[in-house]
Amino acid sequence: MTNQSIWFLENINVNDIFCPTKLGNKLTDNHIKTFKKGEYIYLPEQASDRIFFINTGRVKIGNINESGKEITKAILNEGEVFGELSIIGEEKRRDFAYAMELCKVCSITSDEMKNLIKDHNSLNLFLMKKMGSRVLEMEQRLESLVFKDSRSRIIQYIVDSVDKNGQRVGYEWVIRKFITHQEIANLTATSRQTVTTVLNDLRNDNLLTFDRKRLLVRELETLRESIV
Repeated sequence: MTNQSIWFLENINVNDIFCPTKLGNKLTDNHIKTFKKGEYIYLPEQASDRIFFINTGRVKIGNINESGKEITKAILNEGEVFGELSIIGEEKRRDFAYAMELCKVCSITSDEMKNLIKDHNSLNLFLMKKMGSRVLEMEQRLESLVFKDSRSRIIQYIVDSVDKNGQRVGYEWVIRKFITHQEIANLTATSRQTVTTVLNDLRNDNLLTFDRKRLLVRELETLRESIV
């Protein structure tokens, strides 16, 4: 695995395992930090010595390429972890972490995390399992970028979002706090105009509807079948 690809391991859900009540008194209020909307949690080249767990809010992981274009690598939600590359040897951050809304996160040092892993076998096994699944997701995303056209990549992102964060409402699925068209473009290596066109086409076909707050998928299986 190359250093360029390890970033995708940062999307790990530890909501059911990592919390102060389950890990005893090793975590204190000093570990809990609040970040305002638009505030950077860390930036490239800063020391990579802490790991963050999202209690509430959403965090964007990304970087800026040589031409000055922002690249979104992941958008993480409540119960997910980021910045854990420090425990496998990363010394300086290569990406930024940005609070997309008011966020409350638990911040612990790399050494504290290593001690927690030693003391809690369930946490160690859980992280190993999730890291393996994230590698598979990374490979699938790379294959999508190589083999699928822009329309299919956008639809694939919608389907994956439903599978991960969707809530069923009758025969439909809703994704709340739906991200902007530009963010979808950044995640699918397309343009904002292309995302807007594809979403409007899908809405005209009555497969989904959306606004700034949510996306409602009416025909999930039809969307799946349209991916080529």
